[in-house]
Amino acid sequence: MRFEFYRFRFWFRAAGGLYFPAYQSGNILRGAFGTIFRRNDEGEYARVFTPRGAEGQGPSGLADRPRAFVFRASHLDGRTIREGERFHFDVHMFDVGDPAVAHFVAAFAELAREGLGPGRGLAQLEGVDQLDLSGEAAGRVDDAPVAAPIGMELSADTERVDRVRVRFVTPTEIKAGERLAERPEFGILLARLRDRIGALRAMYGGGPLEIDFRGMGERAGAVRMTRCELEWVEAERRSSRTGQRHPLGGFVGEAEYEGALGEFMPYLRLGKWVGVGRQTVWGKGEITCELLETTASP
Repeated sequence: MRFEFYRFRFWFRAAGGLYFPAYQSGNILRGAFGTIFRRNDEGEYARVFTPRGAEGQGPSGLADRPRAFVFRASHLDGRTIREGERFHFDVHMFDVGDPAVAHFVAAFAELAREGLGPGRGLAQLEGVDQLDLSGEAAGRVDDAPVAAPIGMELSADTERVDRVRVRFVTPTEIKAGERLAERPEFGILLARLRDRIGALRAMYGGGPLEIDFRGMGERAGAVRMTRCELEWVEAERRSSRTGQRHPLGGFVGEAEYEGALGEFMPYLRLGKWVGVGRQTVWGKGEITCELLETTASP
């Protein structure tokens, strides 16, 4: 099985000073970008921003499709961009049949002209690159993808993996049942990753995951958390349209896990690209993973 997606990098040139508040870089694009996208093409806006699943589609209990994209802009958190400086952010798109990149290009170009960030600093969209998995440019985008999507295998690692460190790069909130989990126990983390990847693949890519969901969940539950160093960060955004404040917080930091991890590694690696938990579209829930050496037995 494979999971396919696109990576696009949007390059801008600041026409004035811009500021990106900490933990809000993805979210400052949210309201104005959606408004412009809807104004440009209401039908496409409905398909991309408010996707509805046909009856019987997707995982049990999922009424609406997940949005088929995420923003990646955490490298801009807390940064001030000076006039004339070049900057970028990335968008990952999961609808491999129709990623709607031309609509994103048009909306971001207009958003830059109208102003970005709290001070509505002006910028100009200079171009869009399609990236490969390593971050190298695979081509230049005009109005359509210029290369095939990235493909990542979902099969288990062939080499034994016993220990891994997961870094929660951006604020993360994951649910355990109906409540938010205080700690990312491995069984909970893996279940949320598996369900998100499964939903995206079923609705936009290669079809439902062909796995034993229950068996995988039981094996994930046997993996132990051996270290957990997290902190909760408080963040919020204020809608300029309604004046309402929306929480953006979550935990960041690291956790280490030990157990039979080989079959779960593709899902952990994909977490970097798809995110996990709540509000992933706007950049929350980005994770990375690192293999650790096996601890010698005494």
